Amino acid sequence: MKPRNPLKKRAQKLRDGGYSYKMINTKLKIAKSTLSNWFKDRPFTPNKKVLQRIQYGPIKSAEQKHNKKVQEINRLREIGAKEIGALAKRDLWLLGLGLYIGEGTKSHETIRIINSDPSVIRLAIKWFKEICDLKDENITIAVHLYPDNNIKKSLKFWSGVTGLPLNNFRKTQIDMRVKKSILKRSKLPHGTAHLTIISKGDPNKGVWLYRKINGWIDGVLKQI
Repeated sequence: MKPRNPLKKRAQKLRDGGYSYKMINTKLKIAKSTLSNWFKDRPFTPNKKVLQRIQYGPIKSAEQKHNKKVQEINRLREIGAKEIGALAKRDLWLLGLGLYIGEGTKSHETIRIINSDPSVIRLAIKWFKEICDLKDENITIAVHLYPDNNIKKSLKFWSGVTGLPLNNFRKTQIDMRVKKSILKRSKLPHGTAHLTIISKGDPNKGVWLYRKINGWIDGVLKQI
């Protein structure tokens, strides 16, 4: 999958071109720990410039170790995916409920899930539709951005992720807090999505659904 973070995209191009973490760090000012986290499962072959900077033996050994690690990561991911198998409706019910326990609102009788991960938001949409019996018209989305985010591109991005038309989007919020904005700069290229459910006059899809979700949560947590 192509990275949506412009800085990550540049780093990935350099990494695929055979540049070391140190050289990418020097050029883009991205921490080596961040680069390692981004590309830990991506094969690496050093280019001539890298080989000229250090002895061939150590880099060749490091390359082999890295690629062996990549193969192991991919092998275990494939095993894990096979172990999960096909999700039944009850699996989706409990999976989405676990998501709501971690990311959903628990007060003011408002049904809302907040997250910046597109995969998590897709799961939330699927759960709302298939388990909670909601329609597109019941799902609204507000995008919270930072000063360096492009509003138009971010709205288009989240519309594509959720499958919701722009008519379902509420007013975009821009976080102008200086310290937080600096910390999140380039890390959240499309901000955070806030999914909020509206009943459209049907209590079964509003307050009653909120209370039922809390009942599901109680039913699970009391058994743990």
